[in-house]
Amino acid sequence: MDPAAHPPYEFELTGGELCLDFANTIGPRHDPDRVEDHLRSYSDLVSWARQTGSLPSAWAERLLRAARDRLPAAQLVVARALQLREAIYTVLAARVRGGKVPRESLHAIEWEAARAAAHRHIVCGTDGAFSWTWDDDGDLGRPLWPVALSAADLLTSGRLALVRECALETCGWLFLDTSRNQTRRWCDMKVCGNRAKARRFYERVRTH
Repeated sequence: MDPAAHPPYEFELTGGELCLDFANTIGPRHDPDRVEDHLRSYSDLVSWARQTGSLPSAWAERLLRAARDRLPAAQLVVARALQLREAIYTVLAARVRGGKVPRESLHAIEWEAARAAAHRHIVCGTDGAFSWTWDDDGDLGRPLWPVALSAADLLTSGRLALVRECALETCGWLFLDTSRNQTRRWCDMKVCGNRAKARRFYERVRTH
């Protein structure tokens, strides 16, 4: 399929961390009748990276052109993206629920993070300031690099304790709870929060 076969989807970025927004590109996770995957092609992956600001527009355009000429390679990157996404979700959901973290999922994150780190370098600007930069070598895996390092950083930081799973049973989206009392329950109050309230109201009406 042509990487630009359908219009870009407008992603909901409510996770609070890049890797959480990446894990949330499919949903609602626990509703088989309504679940929809928004990473169906390489253009979807590039669109997500562009919308999050993790991929400059100029690079995005170059990668899309390259993907059209290297479709099998682009499809392999999409497969890697889905594997990374599910590994991030599996590890973090297990952590949130107090369950055992599958080692193979952790390995998948480690592998992508190591691959990403090999493409990141410290440079010195004309003003003498140092900063991180990425290889600009046309590697089709470029959209995955910031995601993998975001996941590795979150897993090894104190922010891990703030990761939550949406309280709506059918949702399954992850988010970082930075509320004052750390009592946030929904990935998005306007969506899942209102759905939960509507359902509770319906159940009360039905039982009276």
